[in-house]
Amino acid sequence: MTAAPSAPAVTLRSDSCWRAPDERLTLCPALVHVWRAGLDWEPARIREAETALAPDEQARAQRFFFERDRTRYVAGRATLRAILGRYLGVPPEGVGLCYGPRGKPALASSQTAAALRFNLAHSDGLALYAITLGRELGVDLERLRPEFATDAVAENFFSSAEVATLRGLSTGRQVRAFFDCWTRKEAYIKARGDGLWLPLDRFEVALAPGEPAALLATHDDPAEARRWSLRQLQPGPGYAGALAVEGGGWRLECWQWPEGLASACQP
Repeated sequence: MTAAPSAPAVTLRSDSCWRAPDERLTLCPALVHVWRAGLDWEPARIREAETALAPDEQARAQRFFFERDRTRYVAGRATLRAILGRYLGVPPEGVGLCYGPRGKPALASSQTAAALRFNLAHSDGLALYAITLGRELGVDLERLRPEFATDAVAENFFSSAEVATLRGLSTGRQVRAFFDCWTRKEAYIKARGDGLWLPLDRFEVALAPGEPAALLATHDDPAEARRWSLRQLQPGPGYAGALAVEGGGWRLECWQWPEGLASACQP
């Protein structure tokens, strides 16, 4: 297969935001864990990872035209299974997955930890995985692409208030604000499980530099904005990320997933 044109491989290092995980992790409804993982693996790791995938995942992997897209998909799904397996106490291949009416992934009803909720996002060679108990959540991740952050795209997808805020910023700040807005909107839609059903201009998020991430207004149901908490994430240089979580009173912990399939199955 031909390799897809893309950004260079992502080099990840642990920092104050993304720490190496403890041997045993505690998860409760008042905690949200977000894992960061690289997806550019060596071929031997990809071959190992493919054995952990379900038949439908293996079939989807083979439908990718570009080899890099295929291997990143395999790495991403294997990492998801390894992370979930750590909480469930099962090997990656033992994680059962299902999908909602609009494609949101969830644990199959056969899994014992029915309260576990998760969501995932990837962009180029980087992925984020959000995990909690008893709350719906969504996560989004985008590489900053100035060529995409245009007035035409903003006018087509953002609310009039968001477009006005964006235009009021200096040129140097507009790209970051554009993708902060985009990822916050996508995280909220993914948390709701709406896919592309909910138009992006039917609700508003905070996007001004220095302003905390927040869902400001939901035009179809004004009470909906109070149901969700938004948080900006710092995935790494050249990326924007956001997290949407149902309810408030929760605390965020960010972890760095080790490269490859190394996973402890202890919760």
